[in-house]
Amino acid sequence: MPRLPNFFIIGAPKCGTTSLAAWLAEHPNIYMSPVKEPFYFSKDIGNCWPYGWEAYVRLFHGAGPQHKAVGEASTTYLFSKVAVPSIEEVVSGARYIVMVRNPVDMAYSLHEQQLRSFSENIEDFWQAWQLAPKRRAGERVPPGCKDPVLLDYPAWCRLGEQLERLFTIVPRERVLVLVLDDVKEDPRREYLRVLAFLGVPDDGRQEFPVFNPAREWRSPRIGRAIRALARFVAKSKHVQGWLPKRSLGLVRRLEAWNTRHRPRPPLPEELRLELEAYFAEDVRKLEELVGREFPHWRSKSGTRV
Repeated sequence: MPRLPNFFIIGAPKCGTTSLAAWLAEHPNIYMSPVKEPFYFSKDIGNCWPYGWEAYVRLFHGAGPQHKAVGEASTTYLFSKVAVPSIEEVVSGARYIVMVRNPVDMAYSLHEQQLRSFSENIEDFWQAWQLAPKRRAGERVPPGCKDPVLLDYPAWCRLGEQLERLFTIVPRERVLVLVLDDVKEDPRREYLRVLAFLGVPDDGRQEFPVFNPAREWRSPRIGRAIRALARFVAKSKHVQGWLPKRSLGLVRRLEAWNTRHRPRPPLPEELRLELEAYFAEDVRKLEELVGREFPHWRSKSGTRV
């Protein structure tokens, strides 16, 4: 009987999911999909897993009896309107981990990620933010973007709205919400919360490296070639079985060689205040849902509308 995932890290993007998935993948009683984000269940978004159900199930063939928790981490599932209902149809009692952060910072970081993935071609964040309405209508969408919705930064970062929808589908006891600020402050404490939620013992992890930090390609042209190679390797390993599933690290080394790490300049104060005003109502909704306030998400010069 093939194993299916019994837990999902469903979002949100740029909220620490890559780091959490990497930490969990090293736990002896947890098996994580070798493809971090298959996107299988978010079929209303144009970048979903294109290889079918059997290929998706094969991602979990490596799970053994020692793996009490089997998971994957597709950050489109929280945003998608069909992903969680579809999961609920095929996985009984699935558990969901949601990671959230200040939506202003999330939007700024998400724009950077879309630039790196070549879905975005507008380097100025504010210009890209303002283009959202046109892009929803299919205008000004870069040729490398699989779905215009991927560039709808305002919609992706309304986390209160998405969490509210999740709670109408899944009982709260099957959902764990993590705040990126808390993970940064005390990663081991939050890691232990996750292990308790998944019902696996503490493995004693003390090191919590950060994955997927701010970065850019040294050469975008080479970056495109590396991404194409990564897709080919993933398909050859996990769909067609042409390559051994054990990682040789070639793509990872090429990415590191062509990557420059650097912090993005801070958002101008005027722009930050405008985005805080845009997200104010949704942040209040998120606060009500998780039962705590996030006053540090508001600038000192801002007002709580």
